[in-house]
Amino acid sequence: MARFNISLNMEYCRSADKSFEAGVEIAAQLGYKWIEPMVHTGWELLSEVHYFHSFSMEEDPMLMKEICERHGVGISSLSAHSPLMKPEAAIPRLTRAAVLASFVGCDYLNTDEMVKPGWMDEERTHEAMRYTLSKAAQVAARHRKYICIEPHGCYTKTSDGLMQIVQLVDSPWIQVNWDTGNSYLAGVEDPYEGLAKVRDWVYHIHAKDISIEHAERERGQVTGTPVGCACGEGLVDWRRVAEILEPIDRDIFLSVECGTIEEAERSLTFLRNELADYLATD
Repeated sequence: MARFNISLNMEYCRSADKSFEAGVEIAAQLGYKWIEPMVHTGWELLSEVHYFHSFSMEEDPMLMKEICERHGVGISSLSAHSPLMKPEAAIPRLTRAAVLASFVGCDYLNTDEMVKPGWMDEERTHEAMRYTLSKAAQVAARHRKYICIEPHGCYTKTSDGLMQIVQLVDSPWIQVNWDTGNSYLAGVEDPYEGLAKVRDWVYHIHAKDISIEHAERERGQVTGTPVGCACGEGLVDWRRVAEILEPIDRDIFLSVECGTIEEAERSLTFLRNELADYLATD
């Protein structure tokens, strides 16, 4: 049966203007054993002045590992979100993330199709994504890392659209990162039925809850959102999510995506209690 490990996406400290290391330290103090860092290519201004949590892949890859080991947390996955429709941006980011993942000891690179340019039709966007994933999958295979695509855009807002992209390239290294909040907000299909359809491909979960107010304001109007509310304070039925995934015979990370430090603390408490029967050693 599936067993879950709870992780924390580093977006939780964006609103607090924290650096990567400060975010790692706070996550450890809250009780998290795993984190999901965001990574980028190049040098990003806010990160350089320690106001933003994203980690530059221009740095020595062992630096990320050193920081996490210093604070006693592991790296569950990398938030390597790259515009699959834009190969010139996505290929270097995903391939470098695969190399970084080898240094820091994680197996999952999370991404999505991102925003469709107005000048590209559906055929062209899918050909661009096929090219991106073909190149990235070769590197992922060498490093034995999974590229996990999540529902977050105009195509992945349905499970069928998501699977069409996942299966553009015949590779066992391209799988699904199910985002519980994005699938709910899209409002196109029942999110639990959608999860059941893609279950066999789910290797990672973004544990994002959606408040009643957020749902009333945006459901059916958007295809995703950066963060949600604290897990357990929204509309997602977490036990139902666990029950759908239960037949899968592998460990899966539940990476909490919330907007504040306080929400991260409450999310961990809730998930440990609500999913106690489904958790791996925490």
